[in-house]
Amino acid sequence: MSFASGSQLPTMRNMAIDMGNTRTKAGLFTGYQLESVLTNPEKNRLKGIVDENNIERVIVCSVATNLEVFEAETGLEQVTKLTSETAVPIKNLYGTPHTLGMDRLAAVIGAQHLYPNQNSLVIDAGTTITYDFISKDAEYFGGGISPGIDLRFKALNQHTFKLPRIHAVNTPVPLIGSDTKSSIQSGVINGVLAEIEGFIRSYEHKYPNLQVVMCGGDAGYFETMLKAPKIVVPHLVLIGLNSIIMYHAQN
Repeated sequence: MSFASGSQLPTMRNMAIDMGNTRTKAGLFTGYQLESVLTNPEKNRLKGIVDENNIERVIVCSVATNLEVFEAETGLEQVTKLTSETAVPIKNLYGTPHTLGMDRLAAVIGAQHLYPNQNSLVIDAGTTITYDFISKDAEYFGGGISPGIDLRFKALNQHTFKLPRIHAVNTPVPLIGSDTKSSIQSGVINGVLAEIEGFIRSYEHKYPNLQVVMCGGDAGYFETMLKAPKIVVPHLVLIGLNSIIMYHAQN
């Protein structure tokens, strides 16, 4: 991989890799523009993808995989591995930065890039649901973590004697369940909706003119169900990761 000079930044070719709990996504960028996204690419194909697309810089974050092992498995070199020690374009005020999930950090950096000078609440709805706040002054304070939809369904099945394993449906569920299956669906889905709406109201009360940004595998599911104003940015983590390597290229 070569390294671009400041004058070449708008055309710099980057790859951002987000290794989550359930899937891996790789985004190909030209400058700040996201060109394409690969879902669950084979590790042994990544170096070929880098070469074929003239990628100059690669950044990766993971919540589950040892990044040193990842680098060895893929054959990629000079990879920026996002850790609590990596220089980033925001001020990280999290109390224990070494325990912070790097996908959470990348997501708020993505929000700050897309919506600068605004207070933003990032809601990442996936395996877990995370709530992260970044101020208009680009200061990240932290937020909250709760179980995602599928974790809640699994927990009801695994930690009770009789409740069945239920899965989410792609339509709104009634408030009042008429049998065990629909009662579980109501409790989980409507419970998550009430939780998210409640978090948004609490943050809006404290921070007027709040920008709410949603991402994660279940974000699209909630997009039409939530009443609160929000913007869904499916690839927010990738955008944040790319913003970090663009920041490095300029500094």
